[in-house]
Amino acid sequence: MEIKENILMQKYKVGKLLGRGTFAKVYHARSLKTGQNVAIKVINKSKVQKVGLIDQTKREISAMGLVKHQNVVQLYEVMATKTKIYCVMEYAKGGELFYKVAKGRLEEDVARRYFQQLIKAIDFCHSRGIYHRDLKPENLLLDESGILKVSDFGLSALTESVGEDGLLHTTCGTPSYVAPEVVSRKGYDGVKSDIWSCGVILFVMLSGQLPFHDSNLMEMYRKISRADYKCPSWFSAEVRMLLCRMLDPNPYTRISTAKIMENPWFKKGFDFMPAPLEVEGRPSISLNKESTVFTADEKLGQRKPVNLNAFDIISLSSGIDLSGLFVSKDQKDEAKFTAARSSKAIISKLEDIARKLKLKVRKKDDALLKLEEVTPGKVGTVSMEAELFEITSSFYLVELRKSGGETLEYQKMLREDIRPALKEIVWAWQGE
Repeated sequence: MEIKENILMQKYKVGKLLGRGTFAKVYHARSLKTGQNVAIKVINKSKVQKVGLIDQTKREISAMGLVKHQNVVQLYEVMATKTKIYCVMEYAKGGELFYKVAKGRLEEDVARRYFQQLIKAIDFCHSRGIYHRDLKPENLLLDESGILKVSDFGLSALTESVGEDGLLHTTCGTPSYVAPEVVSRKGYDGVKSDIWSCGVILFVMLSGQLPFHDSNLMEMYRKISRADYKCPSWFSAEVRMLLCRMLDPNPYTRISTAKIMENPWFKKGFDFMPAPLEVEGRPSISLNKESTVFTADEKLGQRKPVNLNAFDIISLSSGIDLSGLFVSKDQKDEAKFTAARSSKAIISKLEDIARKLKLKVRKKDDALLKLEEVTPGKVGTVSMEAELFEITSSFYLVELRKSGGETLEYQKMLREDIRPALKEIVWAWQGE
């Protein structure tokens, strides 16, 4: 049974829309039995299956079901029909911490209280073998009493996602908050990468700005890899020292959550905080007569890691505008599209287009092609690069960027020749 007359499965009265993304909508609702306010995330099964993200959805539900903590948004119940998955969650009336920070920096005592709750929650998640991997103020909610709640485990990883080397390998997170070892793609410890993100959040709360930011994504990565940031003058010596330990580009010497909780600055007022509510158990799963949450070969709990690039998933979200982090200083030199095809099929199509346009093709690696005019035009030789970013094995983000020649000539070639030829494989052009 779908949502009809604002009543879901004779259990919840559904109210206003709280937010929407590419594959889901979140509504406020009230339990008909208890009157409790809840948030219901409605996931479109066909959409997530079409782009191969069903494993990501399962992982989010599994992670939330494993974590019962006062400072983590609780998952109460999972329901499903043939076409929808309904995740009934704790309702955080206070909204995102992001909106508080967006108004300006927080007082030190206020920031410390949120930070204490964040570290306790993340330490608990790690003890349960769950690594969040996308910690940022937008994913930290506040209830009506101002208690912080960690949310959105859509990009989380569980212990079984760790490779034989004991490390995670999926490039994951939001660019401004991601640890340097994650970007390097050499493998990383999920615990240490979460600690780095917590350090960035602390900096943001105390300063009202990001420690690492640049309109050029690669330049921002360079700043992150060098821990190239400057603390505002009002930061105390204790805060500076703690940030230095958390934003250590070497994960092996980066501070642990246990050591953070022993830090004198962190401990101020900590003893007066209410003890976290740690409750064991899993959410109930309710189904109607026509459906299961997942098909027989996709049962809840049969998790296997998806090789997705979270930067690209985030850039596809209609509810999040991170364009400033994903474009170079001149947007006219770049174009991006998604394709629900294999990398082999996309590269083959690009090579076919190059042959028809009499462009020279140089394959730099399995994910990067360079296309170049053989005969220079009136204003020189136009060249471009096509780079593929894997979201799943059959869903890619492709970035086309000018690497040489006149911008107007490049745009003309893109508009009149390349875009029409790509029509049969393009899922969507980004930014349109």
